[in-house]
Amino acid sequence: MGTHPSQRVSLGDTVTLRCHLPQPAAWVRLYQYDNPTYIEQKDNVQDMAEFSLAEIKQADAVIYQCQYQGLAPARTSEKSDPVKLVVTDHSYPPPGISLSPEEYVEIGSNVTIRCWNNISGVAFFLHKEGHSAPVQHQKLSAGGMASFTLFGVTPADSGTYRCSYRISGCCLLFSPLGIT
Repeated sequence: MGTHPSQRVSLGDTVTLRCHLPQPAAWVRLYQYDNPTYIEQKDNVQDMAEFSLAEIKQADAVIYQCQYQGLAPARTSEKSDPVKLVVTDHSYPPPGISLSPEEYVEIGSNVTIRCWNNISGVAFFLHKEGHSAPVQHQKLSAGGMASFTLFGVTPADSGTYRCSYRISGCCLLFSPLGIT
C-alpha cells in the first residue's frame, strides 16, 4: 500500500491511496486502522486499486490498510501493512531550529539540534532530508524546546535537518517543517 503524493500532504489537498495486489481480486477494501468497517470498496481489480481522498481534513490524518478477496482461490487476505497519512497544517507556525556547534563540525564530535515553539503539549520530530521517516522524536508535556543529539558524527550524518511538531490529542497532524 502506498500514497500519492508520497510525501507530506496539507489540509485541503487530495491524496490517492494505492493498494497493490499480488493477484486479481473480486474486491479491494480500504480501512482506517483498527476499524472493522471499510471506508470504500473497489470491485474486479487486476493489480492495483486507487482510493482518492479529496480535500483532506484533520480527521483523515490517520493510518490506513487494504484488504482484498482473490478470484481463485476466493479467499480474503489479511489486512495490508498500515500506511500513515501524515498531514501538515499550515495554520501552525513552523518551529524554530538551531544547531550547536553552529559552523564546522569535526568527525567524531557530538552535534545538538534544538527545536522550539510556544505551543503546549507537542511532540517534536527531527527530519533528515532524503529520509521519509523522522530520525528522532521527543515528547514534551508543555511547549518549549527539544534537544536532539547526534553522537560521534560521521560523513553519513551530513545533510539538511528540519524539525516539525505534532499537535497533542490529534491524529497525524503536523506543523510545517522548520528549516536550518
